[in-house]
Amino acid sequence: MGKDVESGHSGRISHFQRVLHQGVLNDDIINHVYRGSGTENDPFLVTWIENDPVDPINYPASLKWGITVLVGFATLAVAFVSSAYSGGIAEIMQEFKTVQIIATLGISLYVMGFAIGPLIWAPMSEMYGRQYLFCSTYIIFTVFNAGAAGSQNIETLVILRFLAGAFGSSPLTNAGGVIADMFSASQRGVAMTIFATAPFFGPALGPIIGGFVCQNVGWRWNQGVMAIFTGVLWFICTILVPETYAPVLLSKRAKALSKKTGLVYMSKADVEQGTKSIGSVYKTALTRPWVLLFCEPIVLLFSIYMAIIYGTLYMLFGAFPIVFQRGRGWSQGIGGLSFIGVAVGMPIAVVYCIWDNKRYNRAIEASKSGVAEPEARLPPAFIGSIAIPIGMFWFAWTNQPSIHWIVSIMAGAPFGFGMAVVFLSVMNYLVDSYLIYAASVLAASSVLRSLFGAAFPLFTSYMYADLGIHWASSIPAFLALACVPFPFLFYRYGAVIRKRCKFAADAAVLLEKMQRTS
Repeated sequence: MGKDVESGHSGRISHFQRVLHQGVLNDDIINHVYRGSGTENDPFLVTWIENDPVDPINYPASLKWGITVLVGFATLAVAFVSSAYSGGIAEIMQEFKTVQIIATLGISLYVMGFAIGPLIWAPMSEMYGRQYLFCSTYIIFTVFNAGAAGSQNIETLVILRFLAGAFGSSPLTNAGGVIADMFSASQRGVAMTIFATAPFFGPALGPIIGGFVCQNVGWRWNQGVMAIFTGVLWFICTILVPETYAPVLLSKRAKALSKKTGLVYMSKADVEQGTKSIGSVYKTALTRPWVLLFCEPIVLLFSIYMAIIYGTLYMLFGAFPIVFQRGRGWSQGIGGLSFIGVAVGMPIAVVYCIWDNKRYNRAIEASKSGVAEPEARLPPAFIGSIAIPIGMFWFAWTNQPSIHWIVSIMAGAPFGFGMAVVFLSVMNYLVDSYLIYAASVLAASSVLRSLFGAAFPLFTSYMYADLGIHWASSIPAFLALACVPFPFLFYRYGAVIRKRCKFAADAAVLLEKMQRTS
């Protein structure tokens, strides 16, 4: 992490100084006139200075996009590791003489880590910053990936996979925050759209690459490839991605100024919020998501919807090998290519969402207050919600060997497209609807969908054995079909429902204040 404080100097602050010295000072920062008297009772109030070189909002565009790409790859790698394991399940069963459901725990427990990890890492990020958290957790994530490659029994393998998922989940919590730190609200739409597809594009790539690696060099090297991939990303991100969380940066600056001048400096956030104990932070982080999930119908229904979609994605890691490898006699490597359809649908969703952003900007311009209603986020979900069951029913009833394989693989495209569009649209809607409670809402949604993602692969093989490839594939399609009305329902009645929900109503009051002052 480097030192926290560097002596003042004149001239520009280099990028590597930002990375290594979170409290870096120059003459402009030291000589700036801060409010206050510099005493214990009236400390100097540290805020960003004009054109502050450390403020992430002022980073050059090339640096912002470079960091966006890096944190996007770090997130994609976590998702990639979740599914690349599936390419070696048959070999793991053979080597450890175990049954499929036990071997599949390597996927399920890894995704279960996604449910637990964010509840731990999000409060730590608030207290210690994003860079520190990433550097410390991602290297442990890499170590557990490497350790899994040397597992001598199935118990060790699945436990290490669970721990890898828990520690690897930190970018899922923080990477979006890094982007929000750097881009203003009017600029971050495209960056967030591109970044937000990483958690879904990674799982689609995993079986494609993992299948060929396992087929040629075995499942242990498959785990080794995961460790190498994540280790390289950890090194690159550690030396190139600076801390971007403003409260932490300003707090470090205040301490650096106090140390250099002998006077008392405090950041604005520290003065307004006081000193939070880690216990109080965790109490809120561990309780509020559940209150929101079970007391706010908007959060509950959309979280269930996204959980069904997410669970279906992870169900496919068990379903595609049954349909294409067992049913058509494909090898592990070729079988992984069956995910190409899903992977193709996601970039199409990104292009569509970027195009639709123009519509959203028009909604902002049409608003007298300059702030669009949260429901303006939902129209893309209209199309996405319909595309998902179309893709699933298409796959369900064209996946027999008598029909050419390309037909059922193409069915993955509308599913991948719909999944990405619905997630992006709904996530933005939840954030806009809950504002100050957005972190807790997203945590609640993340926990529920991770539980579904962990559970669905465990019963996939039994469901396909009992119901057959057509009806087993139709069950998630029927579930997705039942959820199609949700975006339309909340687009029409969302404003009324939000006013009757405690937390959403509080956020609506804040939104009205923003509209009056904008």
